[in-house]
Amino acid sequence: MTFNNQVNNLDDVNVKPDTRNHKGFFVQEGDYKLMSIDESGWALICLDDAVCHYVDPDNLQETKELIGESATVQK
Repeated sequence: MTFNNQVNNLDDVNVKPDTRNHKGFFVQEGDYKLMSIDESGWALICLDDAVCHYVDPDNLQETKELIGESATVQK
């Protein structure tokens, strides 16, 4: 998945299983908002106003990609 450094609109993303944040802790799977990607390459994602994580952008999937994959599997 490729992201620009500047995220103009908030994208709905999911984290892949076993994703870790910048401190090495596991990130809870679920729906997040992609807030930005900083100059060092970490993606800032937020679950809500209080819970945010820096993660590797390679561990993110857009929610709409997951919906497409689910539809393909069900066919």
